[in-house]
Amino acid sequence: MSNADLFADRKTLFVEVVLPLSIAKTYTYRVPFELNDQIQIGRRVIVQFGRNKVYSAIIKSITMDAPQKYEAKYIMDVVDEHPIVDEGQLQLWQWMADYYLCYLGEVMQAALPAALKLASETKIIAANNSDLDRSQLSDKAFLLLDALDIAGELKVSDVSKILGQKSVFPLLKTLFEDGYILISEEIKERYKPKTKSFLRLAAEYNDGEGKRLLLDSLNRAPKQQDAVIGYIQLSKSKPELTRQELMEATSCGATAITALIDKGIFELKEKVVSRFQGTDVLLTKEFSFSEDQTRAFAEINDYFQTKDVVLLHGVTASGKTQIYIRQIEQALASGKNVLYLLPEIALTTQITERLKLHFGNDLGVYHSKFNDNERAEVWHKVLKNEYKVIIGARSSVFLPFHDLGLIIVDEEHENSYKQYDPSPRYHARDTAIYLAYLHHAKVLLGSATPSVESYYNAKAGKYGLVQLFKRFGDAQLPIIDVINVTEEGRKGNMHSYFSSKLLHAMEEAVKNKEQIILFQNRRGHTPFLQCGTCGYVAKCVNCDVSLTYHKTSHLLHCHYCGHSEQNINVCPGCGMPHMESKGFGTERIEEELEILMPSLRIGRLDLDSTKGKYGFDKIISAFDDYEYDVLIGTQMVAKGLDFGRVSLIGIINADSIINFPDFRSYERSYSLFSQVAGRAGRRQNQGQVIIQTYTPNHRVLEQVVQHDYEGMFMKEITERKNFHYPPFYRLIKLDIKHSDQQQTLDSAQKLANLLKVHLGNRVLGPEPPLVSRVRNNYIQTIILKIERTNVSIVKVKELIRSSILTFELDKLNAGVRIAIDVDPY
Repeated sequence: MSNADLFADRKTLFVEVVLPLSIAKTYTYRVPFELNDQIQIGRRVIVQFGRNKVYSAIIKSITMDAPQKYEAKYIMDVVDEHPIVDEGQLQLWQWMADYYLCYLGEVMQAALPAALKLASETKIIAANNSDLDRSQLSDKAFLLLDALDIAGELKVSDVSKILGQKSVFPLLKTLFEDGYILISEEIKERYKPKTKSFLRLAAEYNDGEGKRLLLDSLNRAPKQQDAVIGYIQLSKSKPELTRQELMEATSCGATAITALIDKGIFELKEKVVSRFQGTDVLLTKEFSFSEDQTRAFAEINDYFQTKDVVLLHGVTASGKTQIYIRQIEQALASGKNVLYLLPEIALTTQITERLKLHFGNDLGVYHSKFNDNERAEVWHKVLKNEYKVIIGARSSVFLPFHDLGLIIVDEEHENSYKQYDPSPRYHARDTAIYLAYLHHAKVLLGSATPSVESYYNAKAGKYGLVQLFKRFGDAQLPIIDVINVTEEGRKGNMHSYFSSKLLHAMEEAVKNKEQIILFQNRRGHTPFLQCGTCGYVAKCVNCDVSLTYHKTSHLLHCHYCGHSEQNINVCPGCGMPHMESKGFGTERIEEELEILMPSLRIGRLDLDSTKGKYGFDKIISAFDDYEYDVLIGTQMVAKGLDFGRVSLIGIINADSIINFPDFRSYERSYSLFSQVAGRAGRRQNQGQVIIQTYTPNHRVLEQVVQHDYEGMFMKEITERKNFHYPPFYRLIKLDIKHSDQQQTLDSAQKLANLLKVHLGNRVLGPEPPLVSRVRNNYIQTIILKIERTNVSIVKVKELIRSSILTFELDKLNAGVRIAIDVDPY
C-alpha cells in the first residue's frame, strides 16, 4: 500500500474540550493521527491554552469539523485509558452551567478532585511511604522523585523543565495511582469512627476460684477491691462496662481502675459505638419498624409508583433513618446504586458508623474533609462500581454513578446544601433532583421542618407527602417554656444572661446526672466593642463590619476576611479608656456560666473550638462520654446530634435569629428552634426547652411551643405570595464588586439600567447589602424577581447574559466583577 493510500484512511478529528477555567465557551483542538484510536468522550487530554499554560481537559464531543474562527492547536497527549466522566455527568454539568448562570469550566472545577484536573500550576509532593520500591521505576520517574526529595514540592511546570518535555501528565498519573506522589493540599483527616474502651476481667479471673483468689489478693487495696466487686456485680446485668460507668457505680476513683489495668487484672477492649443512638448503645444491624414507620414505608413505595420525589415529613426522633436504611436495602436488592446526602460533614461521620453495619464494603464516604488524594480514590471506586452506596455532603452529586436508583436528601431544609462561593453557586438538593431525572431514579427528601418550597410542592401534588408525627418508641416531645427577658429583668430574676428559671432547671438536671445544651447563635466573646464616650466602634480595615473579640486568642477578629488585630482598651477616636463590650457570643456565655455555677463541667462547640484535627469529634465524644455537664454551641448543636442524657435545652437569645433581615428568617427561626428542641428528651424521659426572648408573643415562638409547622407554613406561604417571593417567584441576585466605591455605584446603576430595558420592574436595586464592603471590595446588589408562570426563565437568563456581555464590552466597566447567584437565599 502506498503512503497516499495509508493517509487516505486517516480521519482528521477535532475534540471540543472543557477546560477547568472561567471561560465562556468550550475550546476545540485537533487530534494527531496517532492518537485517533484513544479519543473518547469523558477522557482527559493534555492541551496548551494561552501562551504557555498546560491543562488536563475533558473531551466533551468529537467532530470532523474544524473551528471556523481560529486555527485549532493539536492536543499534546491523552491521559486516560478509560473515561473518568460519562456523558450523563457532562449533561449534569451543562444543566448546572445553564441553570446557575456560570461557566462549564467552573462546574468542572467544583466537580473533579484536584488530582484529576492537573495543570501547570498544580503542586505535587512525594508520598511518605517507605514500603514503595523505587528500583523498578523508569529513569524519568526516578529523576522526578529524586528532585521532589530535594525540593519538597514542585509545580507541574517545574517537572516539565526537569524532564525536558511538555507532556508529563501520563507519568504523573501513573506515579499518583501507584502511590509515589500526592497532590499538595492541606491534608485533612480521614473518616474516623467513634470507638469506646470497655473494661473486662482478664481470662484467669473469670471462674469462681479465680475471682475468689483475686479478691483475697486485693485485701490491702480496698478501693481496687471495691472496683472488682462492683464490676462483678454490674457485669451480670450489663456485659459491657466503661471506666466512667464503673467509677459512677462504685465511687472507687480513676486511680484504682488505672492500677488494676496496670496489673493486668482489667483489660481494655476497643469497640466501635454510635453516638447516633445516644447513650453508647453498641451498633446493631437488627431493628424492627413501629406501626407508624411501617405505614410510612409503605406510603413511600406507593408514591414512588407515580412520583419521582417524595417528602418524608417526620418529627425529630421519629425513626426516619431506619426508613432510609430499608429504602437503601430495597434499591440495592433491585440492582441499583444509592446516594445518601447529608448537609454537614459532622453528620456524615456519624451516620457512616451505622450504615457500615448494614452495607459494609459497599459503602463509600465522600466529602471535603478527605484530602484530595482520598477523594480521587473514591472517585475511581465509584467509576469502577465498587461502591453501591455513597454517603456524603453536597459535592457527592458530582460522582460518576453507574445505575443510580435512589437519592436520599436528609435534613433537606438545611441551607448548608447551598454553595455560596465560589461559582457554581448550586443547591445540592435541587441538583440531586435533576441528577435523579437523568438516571430515572427516585428522590426521598427528609426533614422534621421541611423547607417551605418542598412542602408547597408536596401540598401541590408535585411531590408525594408522607408524615410521621410520633416519636420512635413513644418518646414524648419536649415541654417548651418561653421566658420574657424584659419582665424577668424588671423582677430582678436575670443573672447575667440567664433567667432564674433556666439556672434552676440546670441545677436540677445536673443533680439528676443529666446533661444540658445551651444555644447561642454567635461565636466569639464580644460581637463588637464601642466607646462609651464618643460611640466609636472597632471595625475591620478590609470589610464594612465590626470586629469580634475572641477570648481564646485575646484578639479582635473579622468573620468575613479573617483579619485580626490587638484588643483595644483605649478609644482610637477620643483617647478615652471607655471601650465597652456589646452583645455576647458562645465564649462570653461560657465565661459567665463559670462564674455563676463554678462546679459545672462546660464544653463549647463552635467554629473556633472545632478547628483542630478531629476537633468536632473530640468535643462530641467528650460530651457523649459525660465529661461535660453543659455543651454551649452555635447552630452546630442543632443538626441531627442525638444524646441520651440531654434533658434540658436553653436558647439564650432567640431574638437575634428571628429578627435577621432575610425573607426566610421566620422559616429558619422555626426550623432552628424546633431542631434544637429536638435534642432534648429523645428517650423515655420528656425533655424541657427554655427559650429566652424580649418578644415572648412572637408568632414564630408560639408556633414552636405548639409544634405547629402547618401554622408556620400557611402564614409564610401567604406572605410570600403577597410579596412576590419563592415558591411563587424566582430570585436571581447579582453582586457588583470593585475596589473603588464610586466605580461600584456607577457600574451597578449601568447594569441595572441595561437589565430594566428587557425586564422592567422585575429589576430591584442596585442597593448596598447588609455588609457592603468585604476584602476591600465595595458591593452593590441587584435582585431580579421573576414570576414562575407565563414567563420563560430560559429567555430571562439569555437576556441576563446578553446584558452582562454588553456591560463588559464597555471599557469604563473594566475591573468590575459580577457574581451571579440563582436561588440565592
